[in-house]
Amino acid sequence: MTMKASPFSTFWHIGRTTLRWLISGWRIVLFGMLVLSLALSPATYQRENRHAIAYQIVLGTTQNLIWFTVLTSLISLILIRIVVVTALSYGLSKYALEMVVRVLVLELIPLTAALFVALRRTLPDGVELAEMRRRGDLALLQQQGIDPIRREFFPRAVAGMFSVLMLAVVSCVISLILAYLSIYGFTHWALPGYTRVVGQIFNPAVSMIFLLKTIFFSLAVSLSPMASSLYDTRDTPLHSRSKAANELAAMVRLFFVILLIEVASLMGNYY
Repeated sequence: MTMKASPFSTFWHIGRTTLRWLISGWRIVLFGMLVLSLALSPATYQRENRHAIAYQIVLGTTQNLIWFTVLTSLISLILIRIVVVTALSYGLSKYALEMVVRVLVLELIPLTAALFVALRRTLPDGVELAEMRRRGDLALLQQQGIDPIRREFFPRAVAGMFSVLMLAVVSCVISLILAYLSIYGFTHWALPGYTRVVGQIFNPAVSMIFLLKTIFFSLAVSLSPMASSLYDTRDTPLHSRSKAANELAAMVRLFFVILLIEVASLMGNYY
């Protein structure tokens, strides 16, 4: 027979969980400041470090760009068709293009790009770096006179940011082209009206929110897993779990940050 937890123990558990989340958030900010300082340091762009940065950017982008572009193109065609048919059935065809651009381009594609890069690239990289530190590989690099943060952490963080931005930009352009072809067909006569509607949607305020949201998505996807692998110590719960549990814990924290960014962008666009 199990005894019910007392209110004191419940509040204690909530307090410890809240404190752990606050510490994780502070570590993300601290790692972001570290990445910014390294980006402004000329020593970061020495020959060996430049090769590591370029390798991670090319590897992270080429592995994800083709598959993500194909996936978003198929999903875009399906969603565009659903929106157009629904708008026609309710006599709201003149709003179909605006609905497609707002739902697909403004909201879904940046969010999907961030989640795709997180699952395919940055979360596995964070777990890999945590395993490297546990095995002592990073300490061995430091003994050889190589800064592990410049050689291992910084290139992966930059590659994650670049991948999110690249995937979002390419997919948004392709989705806009597919929306035009799906609604107007292969004709150039509707291009002035199409560009006018898209320009009215992307006013300065919406464009700024869209840009900031995409940038913050890229920062969250890149910084959160790397900060966890760099600052989590052996006495924290993260290192007492298996590799799968480590990745799951980092995923939960990352998704929470992404959710906050998405909610803030929705409030800025529609309130």
